[in-house]
Amino acid sequence: MAGCNCGNDIKFDGVSLSYKRILWLVIAINAMMFIVEIGASVVSNSMALRADALDFLGDSLTYAITLLAIGHSMRWRAAAAMFKGVTLVCMGLWVLGSTVYRVLVLGVPNEIIMGSVALMAFSANMISVLLLLKYRDGDANVRSVWLCSRNDAIGNLAVLGAAGLVFISQSHWPDLLVAFLMSLLFLHSASLIIRQARHELNHDQATLPTQQTCSTVDRD
Repeated sequence: MAGCNCGNDIKFDGVSLSYKRILWLVIAINAMMFIVEIGASVVSNSMALRADALDFLGDSLTYAITLLAIGHSMRWRAAAAMFKGVTLVCMGLWVLGSTVYRVLVLGVPNEIIMGSVALMAFSANMISVLLLLKYRDGDANVRSVWLCSRNDAIGNLAVLGAAGLVFISQSHWPDLLVAFLMSLLFLHSASLIIRQARHELNHDQATLPTQQTCSTVDRD
């Protein structure tokens, strides 16, 4: 029996050789910038740079998970996206807690290093954003990559702004404020990813009986 509609609302799931190549390139960019920023954050005593470095590390790991999830079932991909969302929550809470702790620590970060590295990081993230632009509306697993790259670019601009304010005020407060705002951005993105992943898990569970029915009818 023909004419059974067993699927709808299908989004790009990452099964593309060109997309996989782009992911490998973006992973390399993020891993390189993590090394650069974590060293610069120690030298400059900048919490905002440290938060941004952690973001680069998290992105490298989550993009690798995205690659592993490509080609698997919707449930598998949605579960991978859920894991990435939970990881973002942990990162956001860590940065938030570290920022609150640093409020009690004196010391003005080096604004020259902050600004220079943030500009380098922004350039790297804009390359990633442009590479991933046409894949921003994929499934939860694919979309999480776009959201992470977009957040990174926003975070880099914020660190640049903080470096300027530190230079003007010679205070550590702009640096801590940006780190705090970045933690909130992590948490917001995590909520978007987790919400979409839950929707896809529920949708997959709801359509499973329909798919089984269609398969039975087709055999008949």
